[in-house]
Amino acid sequence: MNRPKLHQSIINNSQMTFARSGGNGGQNVNKVNTKVHLIIAVTSLDGLSEVEVIRLRAKLSAIINKDDCLFLDVDDERYQERNREIALSRLENKIVQALVIPKKRIKTKPTRASKERKLKLKKIRSEIKKNRGKIW
Repeated sequence: MNRPKLHQSIINNSQMTFARSGGNGGQNVNKVNTKVHLIIAVTSLDGLSEVEVIRLRAKLSAIINKDDCLFLDVDDERYQERNREIALSRLENKIVQALVIPKKRIKTKPTRASKERKLKLKKIRSEIKKNRGKIW
């Protein structure tokens, strides 16, 4: 993945529409279009290999529509410009996170000392519970 190229393609190829959004802002909410609806075609993302595009489609299938476009809505702030910046950075972060391949877990067995500690603690707990009975 070529991150600078990806960043530039997101800025150049994304389409933004704006709408009125609820939330903070008082009477301003009813007058100003601050909500950002960002759309970008997956095919227009530069800096990704074909394998990465396939992985991206699989991981972000919830925000990719039938036209193969990523979409994102942001209405966090009261200002359109700030929401626009948040949308661009959030989209880039989602793409980068989707392309991270997690490390494979290596199975391990408990050590002999840890098994002995566990048995010792079980024995102590058993004694405590056994001594809780009524005194005759």
